[in-house]
Amino acid sequence: MSKIERFEDLLCWQKARVLANAVYDLTERPKFSRDGRLRGQLQGAAGSVMHNIAEGFDSGSKPEFIRFLKMSRRSASEVQSELYLATDRSYITEQERQTAYDVATEAKRLINGMINHLRGKSKRDDD
Repeated sequence: MSKIERFEDLLCWQKARVLANAVYDLTERPKFSRDGRLRGQLQGAAGSVMHNIAEGFDSGSKPEFIRFLKMSRRSASEVQSELYLATDRSYITEQERQTAYDVATEAKRLINGMINHLRGKSKRDDD
C-alpha cells in the first residue's frame, strides 16, 4: 500500500467527490433547481462529506481526524435522507435516488474503514 500524503489519496474522499458530483448533476435540473432550499441543503450536505474528510486530514491529530470523519459520515446520511424527499417531490426518480444512495452508502463504508484504521481496529465502527 502506498503512503497517503494528501487527502486526495484517500479512497473515502474520492468516493465523497463522486457523491458530491452526482448530487450536483441531479440538482441542476430545472424542476429541482426551483426548490432552492432543498437544492442548497442537498448540495451543502454532499459537499460536507468530502470537505470534512479534507479538513480532518489536515487537523494534526488522529482524534480530531476521527471527529471530522464522523461529521462526514453524518453528512452522507443527511444526503441519503434528503434524496428521499427529492424522490417524494418527483425531482428525481426512484432509480436515481437508489443510485445516489448507494454511492453515499459506499462513502460511509469507506469512512468507517478509515475511522477503524485510525483507531487500530479491524472490525466495523458503528458509533
